[in-house]
Amino acid sequence: MSERNTFIRSLHDVGLAVWFGGSLMGAIGLNGAAKDEGGTAAATDRIASAGWAKWTPVNAVAIGAHLFGGGGLLAVNAPRVATQQGVAASTAAKTVVTAAALAATAYARALGKKVELASSSDPQDADMARQHPIDLDKARRQLTCAQWVVPALTGCLVVLNALHGEQQRPGEQIPGMWDRARAASHFMM
Repeated sequence: MSERNTFIRSLHDVGLAVWFGGSLMGAIGLNGAAKDEGGTAAATDRIASAGWAKWTPVNAVAIGAHLFGGGGLLAVNAPRVATQQGVAASTAAKTVVTAAALAATAYARALGKKVELASSSDPQDADMARQHPIDLDKARRQLTCAQWVVPALTGCLVVLNALHGEQQRPGEQIPGMWDRARAASHFMM
């Protein structure tokens, strides 16, 4: 029984690839270039903020594609998740890591927006920043950390996807389902 799910698998995988790759490139390339070219802390913040702001819509689409594809894969693989030994545990781990990556991404964007407003040369942004003052040095440190947490977590998702791929091999499915059935029979005795 061979059923192809190329479209949802592609959404899932390409979305994750963009999320991971973009966050890693931003943390290394964009932030590094802004630091090299900025000259001052405020100029560095403005350059980095401009780049991250341009990336945000693309990242949002990528995350949406990943989540939509992941939901579709979960739906079509529900019987395997329920019956094959180890698949439910790896699916639960993947769900927790995805939630953490989403939270880290949202937190990084919120911090980035605060730094952007505090370092902006636009009078309206400067006025808004004065109305909502922040400890800019602390926000910069937290932002740097959050921007590294995102590729770390999405990298973990890439590894969990590799595990799921291995679990889908025919040689893994039947023994895994047999092990699950055998374990369940011990509870019935």
